[in-house]
Amino acid sequence: MPSIKNWDNNTWLSSKSYIKSFNNFLKKNTKLDSSSKILDIGCGRGKIIGNLKSKYRLKNKPIGIDIVSHKDKDARIKFKKVDALIFFLTNKEKFDLIIIKQTIHFLTIKKIKRLLLLSKNNLTLNGKIFIFTLDTSKNELPTFKLMKSKLTKSLERNKKILNLITKLYPNKIVKNFIYKVKITKKKYIKMIQKRYISTLLSMKVNEISNGTKEINLKFNKVIKFRDRLYCIIIKK
Repeated sequence: MPSIKNWDNNTWLSSKSYIKSFNNFLKKNTKLDSSSKILDIGCGRGKIIGNLKSKYRLKNKPIGIDIVSHKDKDARIKFKKVDALIFFLTNKEKFDLIIIKQTIHFLTIKKIKRLLLLSKNNLTLNGKIFIFTLDTSKNELPTFKLMKSKLTKSLERNKKILNLITKLYPNKIVKNFIYKVKITKKKYIKMIQKRYISTLLSMKVNEISNGTKEINLKFNKVIKFRDRLYCIIIKK
C-alpha cells in the first residue's frame, strides 16, 4: 500500500474548520457520548479523532491505526503503527464507531472484504462503520490534465468498490459530506508538489512541474471548490 505523508498536513483537511465540520457530520449520524469507543483506520495524524476525544470528553482514548507514524500525530489518541488486518487479529475491544476515511481504495478487493467483515465483527451492538471515499460522480478537486486522467481512473475503481460494498451490505446507509474549500493557488500548488493525493504519487518530477504550471494558468489567485465525500454507513 502506498503511503501519503502529506495528505492531512497543513491543508484544509487539517484545519479546525474542516475537522469541526466533519465531526458535526459524525454527530448527526451517530450517538456518541463520553463512554464511546472509537477506531480510525488510516488515521494519518489523528486530528479528527483527537478532536472527538475533547468534544465528547471520552473516557477511553480513541485508537488510530496507520502504517505511517507521523512525528506530529495527535497526543489525545492511542496510536498504533500497524496494518488494520493485523490489528484485528489481536484486538479484544468492541467499537461504537469505526472510521475508514479515504483509505479503502488502497486495498485489494480481497482485503476490502476481509477488512469490512472484521470491522463489523468488532462493533458494539449499536456500533457503526463509516466509510468515506471521494465522490465518484461530482468530484470538484482542481486538477491539471494528467492529474485528471489518473483521478478519473481511480474514481472508476472507487465505483467498483462502492458497488461491491452495496452487494455485500444491501442495508447500508448512504450520506454525503461536503466541505467548501477556499485556498490560495500558491498553497494548492505546494500541496500538489508534496503529492497530497494518491493519484500524484506515481508521477515523475517533470510531470508534477508541468502540472503546477497548468494550475497556475488555469485558476485565479484564490481557488474555491467543494470537497465532496461519499459516505457509506454499515450498522452492526
